[in-house]
Amino acid sequence: MAPTRERVLGMARGLLARGGSPTVAELAAAAGVSRATFYRAFESREALLEALDLQPEPGTPERILDAALKLIGAHGLNALSMDDLATQAEVSRATLYRLFPGKAALFTSLVHRYSPLDPVTELMATRQGEPPEVLMPEIARTVYRTFYGEGESRVGVLRALFFEISSLSPDTAEGAQDAIRGLVGSLVFYVMGHMRDGRLRRMPPLLALQSFVGPVLFHIITRPLAEQMLGLDIDGEQAVTLLAEHWLRAMTPEEATS
Repeated sequence: MAPTRERVLGMARGLLARGGSPTVAELAAAAGVSRATFYRAFESREALLEALDLQPEPGTPERILDAALKLIGAHGLNALSMDDLATQAEVSRATLYRLFPGKAALFTSLVHRYSPLDPVTELMATRQGEPPEVLMPEIARTVYRTFYGEGESRVGVLRALFFEISSLSPDTAEGAQDAIRGLVGSLVFYVMGHMRDGRLRRMPPLLALQSFVGPVLFHIITRPLAEQMLGLDIDGEQAVTLLAEHWLRAMTPEEATS
């Protein structure tokens, strides 16, 4: 097996040096072996690239995350097998662990890729000087666009991530804390500042944020059902804007309404 393995590696180096992305069939043919022999030497094409000490091909992390999301949505993160994930994503175990050393790292990457975390964090970094009546509706619209803004519904993504974060299992706790703490802290600081300045009603800031986020996420999760069965006929961004404006009215200090 060793001579075969070295022959495949040698031919693969030559093919890859000339550019392109040869398939397993092309690699096997160039080395003068069958595909079955190739797979006895290397469990996958990614394993061959790993043996050549090459970086994973462009798109490999995204392919792994897409596969992970489907598996987590079906079975949950605790039941996720990293071996099954490698098979589903068509990568070697070595490549998988090279990119995502464990479930916590994998989940953290899923949160960053599929949740509103990064878009809202960027929004807070660039527009936190704006008043609540401007910024809070824009946050609601940004959250909505995360799940509906690319021409397809990603509500299943929201359900899977929300379940895993709310369960706070050992595999998700580290990822959830790392991914969420900074954003929640900046939102709390923002809300507290406007409470102190008299623009928002004083109350525990975390409860204020929950009362804002809850209706927006509930609308996003239940929107497909509301459209199909209850005849909901309102643009999604308009709907979450109205929810944000309702929150703003509820958060108006009493002296400002008297």
